Amino acid sequence: MVELGEVQVAAYLSERKPMGRFFFRNGLPSVVAFPSGCKTSDCLIRFEGELSVDAVIDWFAMAVLNLPRIFYYSKESLGPRFLAKSSPHKVKVIFFSKTGERATPAIRQAARDYWNYATFACVLWREEEFSVWWNTFGVESAPAVVFLKDPGLKPLVYHGSVNDSWFLDVLEQNKQQELPQLRSLTSEELGCDARGYSRAGRDTLTWYCAILAGRLGPELDSMRETMRRVQETLSKSSELKAASEDEHSITAAVALKSKRLTLSWLDGETQKNYCFFYLNIESSYETCGPRRVPTDVPRLFIIRYERNATEDTFKVDKKAKSIWEFYQQEVDPAAQLSVTYNGSAEVSRIIQWMSNIIEDGDSRKLPFYRVKTPELVPEDAEPFWSRGPQGLLSKSMGTKEKIQRTIIRIYDYLGDPRIGPALLLGALMSFGSIWLMRTQQNRSVQSSQPSQADNGDKLKPRERCRERNASKRNLPPSITDFEPKDSYQMPLSDSD
Repeated sequence: MVELGEVQVAAYLSERKPMGRFFFRNGLPSVVAFPSGCKTSDCLIRFEGELSVDAVIDWFAMAVLNLPRIFYYSKESLGPRFLAKSSPHKVKVIFFSKTGERATPAIRQAARDYWNYATFACVLWREEEFSVWWNTFGVESAPAVVFLKDPGLKPLVYHGSVNDSWFLDVLEQNKQQELPQLRSLTSEELGCDARGYSRAGRDTLTWYCAILAGRLGPELDSMRETMRRVQETLSKSSELKAASEDEHSITAAVALKSKRLTLSWLDGETQKNYCFFYLNIESSYETCGPRRVPTDVPRLFIIRYERNATEDTFKVDKKAKSIWEFYQQEVDPAAQLSVTYNGSAEVSRIIQWMSNIIEDGDSRKLPFYRVKTPELVPEDAEPFWSRGPQGLLSKSMGTKEKIQRTIIRIYDYLGDPRIGPALLLGALMSFGSIWLMRTQQNRSVQSSQPSQADNGDKLKPRERCRERNASKRNLPPSITDFEPKDSYQMPLSDSD
């Protein structure tokens, strides 16, 4: 806060008219902000709206902190405009509010930090819509926060006021789906990257990643639910021992608990190159790439990663002598072997199959085969508010500010007392230049008139001759013009 008595600081933060006079356009109090990287008064941002708590907070979050805005949805628009348009791999976070106030800057900061994992929305709570929200999400009253994760999974509901620190902790715990998706952002975090390491640590040389691949649809949703039950069963070792008669099934549970095994799902349509690379079979078009057949068949495969400790310790940079050696140097550091599951969708069968693969991969000496794995395609475009405070905030806001600034500048110049004499001087100079050009043209015309008159006098006799000849030529024939054949000269007498 700056008192108006601090003349130097107040003058530095005020605006200037064209004549240099200091003023505050909207009066006092006036709110200004220096964005990140701004060190002079030329780049500061001024609040020009109505001084209310909601307006100032929204201006501060959007223009200064460059945070996204969390919109409100009704019961009719929440489904088609939010749930249907959100990315399938993101967690949906819905805030229920009684007052309809905007989200706090802390929550909007969390929406910006977790935009790769979650998308946010707000709903105004009305008592007459209680049955809708209770049947849909299980919300009894507001305020409340709802987390929507995997399709078919029960929503996670928290009732009561939202504390910023508590919300950040809950968001960190629930930022991933129960069965996480394999993406370019999460591949190293999940340990499903041949260029990375296992979740168990860099010392782990052999680890596994079970991936469910398929196109988005009811078939993939059903299989994802099956894989979630597999993950839940493996997480509960006591239930697994009671439900399974084969002791070898415990191998997958131990690997999952020690973070040597990861379960995830893959969008086969978006990540078609990655999907075709591992499912190189004749019927892979039913799982990978764009939809070409009427039926979609999700497939489960497991990848065994292995690192060579000696090669990681001793790395020698050698220049490639040929293109074949260069290609061999570009392979991933971890060896890979993949196996596709061809059994039924029963939980026990899948667990038994994964346990056999892990036990076989840990006990046998398998070939150390390395290859270059296709890159995972980023599935989310860069948001407009991720370009920094000086970048594009939003199309509507940027256009509106430019128009307002142009109108304000024109208005300031019109109020300048020097604009009248300047316009008068410009008008006089314009009229003077027009008058000078016209006088020069008149003088050139008058100087060329005498020569034209002399030439006219010299040509008058010729013109008269031409007129006479033309008149004679145009006369009709007469009797005296012709001499008859039998005519003769009559003799005259002397008296005549």
